[in-house]
Amino acid sequence: MDLSQKYQAIIGLEVHAQLSTNSKLFSGDSIAFGNAPNTQVSPIALAHPGSLPKLNQRAIEYAVKMGLACNCTIAEQSFFARKNYFYPDLPKGYQISQHTHPICIGGFVTIKTNEGERAVQLNRIHLEEDAGKSIHDQDPDNTCIDLNRAGTPLIEIVTEPDLFSAEEAWNYVTEIRKLVRWINICDGNMEEGSLRCDANISVRLRGETQLGTKVEVKNLNSIRNVKKAIEFEINRIINELEKGNRIQQQTRSFNADNDTTFAIRDKEEANDYRYFPDPDLPAIQLTKGYIESIKNQLPALPHHLIQFYQSTYQLSAYDASQLCEEKSIANFFEQTIQLTSHYKMVANWILGPIKQLMNDSQKNIQGLGLTPIQLANLIELIESGKINFSSAAAKLLPALLHNSTAPLELAESLNLLQVSDSNELEQWVNATIESMPDKVKEYQKGKKGLIGLFVGEVKKKSKGKADPKIVTQLLEQKLNA
Repeated sequence: MDLSQKYQAIIGLEVHAQLSTNSKLFSGDSIAFGNAPNTQVSPIALAHPGSLPKLNQRAIEYAVKMGLACNCTIAEQSFFARKNYFYPDLPKGYQISQHTHPICIGGFVTIKTNEGERAVQLNRIHLEEDAGKSIHDQDPDNTCIDLNRAGTPLIEIVTEPDLFSAEEAWNYVTEIRKLVRWINICDGNMEEGSLRCDANISVRLRGETQLGTKVEVKNLNSIRNVKKAIEFEINRIINELEKGNRIQQQTRSFNADNDTTFAIRDKEEANDYRYFPDPDLPAIQLTKGYIESIKNQLPALPHHLIQFYQSTYQLSAYDASQLCEEKSIANFFEQTIQLTSHYKMVANWILGPIKQLMNDSQKNIQGLGLTPIQLANLIELIESGKINFSSAAAKLLPALLHNSTAPLELAESLNLLQVSDSNELEQWVNATIESMPDKVKEYQKGKKGLIGLFVGEVKKKSKGKADPKIVTQLLEQKLNA
């Protein structure tokens, strides 16, 4: 029996996104990545006696932005609480978080599944500070502690138990990473820890309504690892249930070397944290006007932009989705179509040759050194027949990078302009026909598909400079005469 048909997995995700502020949530310490350990700390981050936290207003703005992007209700009043637990890299002995009164309530994120699109329901998005970092591979006998990250502002995006497969979880985290980058509140760099995911996983028999015992897999630092860890954990729990064993509620970690999880501690209950309102921080009070002002700052979001591109520019769903994978690419597309009406060709160039250059150079579209007006002018050269696509993609486009020369002038200097002079073209066409008498006979007996062979031969003789449209017309005239 297929056990995946017998059991149903229920998954809830907690995604922690490090906000791209300049300083920490409650102090002026820098949050820059990669500096020497323990150089970005202060009495406030370390909770020295007499030090008082002061809330970072930009962090509030970014949390509200994400809440609006995720269709949440924004709380006009929210609170911070102290979450008490001991951990070596938690210098205060508690974490300041929003446990009972989050800044963003409910909401949903739309994902694509095999059955189509659906909305994953959110429980909340709340603000909190990050802990430091324990480093286990620097000293053979000791764990090293770096407190630079302690106090860094985070939002935690918490779903309801509303995901049902590792594939759905993968799609959801992909969408969250795109969103935080799109609205420019987090760089989404999972390798540097800017985006981390905890997965809560349970399994129940299909048809049952009560959730199974939950297991949490902590600190998944890549989208691939999210998928692998959930796949492994679902199979592990099912195998335990099939053996008749009781699932223990616990916290686990993921071993990326062999794609397995392992237990690190029994899961704490909420009362173990001894939550209470932080006495040093007043409530966050937001006005309707403030929330509306943040809403007005939001760019058009990917989901809506995809629909707009399809209806306005007649792009396919695939092309529109690909253009909206990154905001910088969507911006480049929009800037270019202000300069040319060849919308589909602009999309084709961005998703084809330009995307290939980005992949080869490991650069984003801004880093290529290509401007929208250069692309628009290049496309006009092709549409007017002055240059063919292959020459433009292989030679002209790379030459335009970090080059202020106009495409037409550069194409002339590279000897790429197509020859449309009928006399010169006719010489190449006649030479081609004379050199292939057997193929001419086959063509005239009905093998009309050979026209491509003749055009290719003319292209060789002209070293790519012959206009293929005119060449085709000349060949058909002569071969059918």
